[in-house]
Amino acid sequence: MTKPEITGDHLKEWGHTPGPDFGRLLEIAQAANAAGVELEQIQAKLQGMKPPPAPPTRPLQKAGDVQLHLNIEASDDEDEVKNLEQVRETMTEVIRTPTVVSAAVMPDACPAGPLGTIPVGGVVAVKNAIHPGMHSADICCSVMMTDLGDIDPKAVLDAAEKVTHFGPGGRQNGKRFTLSQKLMDEFRENRFLNNPKILRMAVEHLGTQGDGNHFLFVGKSRNTGRTAIVTHHGSRGPGAVLYKLGMEVAQKYRKKLSPDTLKQNAWIPADTEDGQDYWAALELIRKWTKANHNAIHQATVERSGAQPGDCFWNEHNFVFKRGDLYYHGKGATPAWGDYAHDATGLTLIPLNMSEPVLVVRGKDADHALGFSPHGAGRNFSRSEHKRRMGGMTAQQALDVETQGLDIRFPAGGIDPSELPSSYKNAANVVRQIDRFDLADIVDYIDPYGCMMAGDIPPFWMNKKKKGRR
Repeated sequence: MTKPEITGDHLKEWGHTPGPDFGRLLEIAQAANAAGVELEQIQAKLQGMKPPPAPPTRPLQKAGDVQLHLNIEASDDEDEVKNLEQVRETMTEVIRTPTVVSAAVMPDACPAGPLGTIPVGGVVAVKNAIHPGMHSADICCSVMMTDLGDIDPKAVLDAAEKVTHFGPGGRQNGKRFTLSQKLMDEFRENRFLNNPKILRMAVEHLGTQGDGNHFLFVGKSRNTGRTAIVTHHGSRGPGAVLYKLGMEVAQKYRKKLSPDTLKQNAWIPADTEDGQDYWAALELIRKWTKANHNAIHQATVERSGAQPGDCFWNEHNFVFKRGDLYYHGKGATPAWGDYAHDATGLTLIPLNMSEPVLVVRGKDADHALGFSPHGAGRNFSRSEHKRRMGGMTAQQALDVETQGLDIRFPAGGIDPSELPSSYKNAANVVRQIDRFDLADIVDYIDPYGCMMAGDIPPFWMNKKKKGRR
């Protein structure tokens, strides 16, 4: 008598779920059946080959179960009221992410994407997780200041304009700065950074500053009267590609661990090999970004003949580890003295091109999760600001808002969305730094002038124009 053939239905009855190994198990069962093995024995054999059950997915938290500290207040201004409502609404969604322990909002906060996206000025503390979307594509956006002595600030700005590069893309061959071989080797040893595009950009983009709100500022210390240079940029192309790779890995975990979590809040478990490698990549990107600031400052010093003094820097778009928690600061400055091995206790808060850069000592406030603001923030979008200009030209607005200052846009036309009027009222932000006891201001770098990329058409528009030729 011929034994009945084993089918997939038998395996389902025995508790096997169709999946990647289902076909292999069926082949094993059918071969054993053909060899005369009893069904009970086949079932028992396959029972021991079942994959371990998938871990239960993590549901979203109730927003009320996570503490959210709002270190921000709105005046009677309609824009400020609306901005605060939007910030509160989006942070209420962010803190539902299963990894979140607590969160805070700084006085310069403003929305930065779809509902549930961490806003600029947001801080989120999580357990055993790194969220690429919470440090964003502009990884390690940061500021560095160097005291340049008694040199004429115009000479510094003139020199800087000749040595640095704003806008998309990097330096041409023959005009590139030298990247440390040790750092390049470390990039190659990290599986996230050992990427042809990242390795190429690490060389090409060194000494460049990007676009948007990145700047090179020159001013004078109110305490000493000495000239200082301040640069503001992130990790350029290498960081942007790392962010993309990190988000791809995080999405794989999100689908397994918490499919209800918003895509922008996906995470990489920190205790996995992926998490450890990504954390190491972030630390190396931090090294590259600091090297980028240093390259621009050193080249400016050499070109201008300045006599440099003290120099310090801080990031405000990064992930920081403190104890067993990972703190994601999206446009927020660490305000505890030893947040990094090279921390000096002093950090920088730029406001806008017509206001001083604040030199502050953070107060490590619990209600701010140990952070302070990173700048002035916005109450409305760039496009809304341009709309409100009405018939005023960009040049007219620049003349009115920056009278007496040397403002340059070397890579493009005047960008009106970077004028002082596009940002929050600087005095209100400074008042709230004091009101919420976030930092002590120890010096002001009063502006002489600055350089920004300017109004540059997006790269896809340039490609479209080339395609029409």
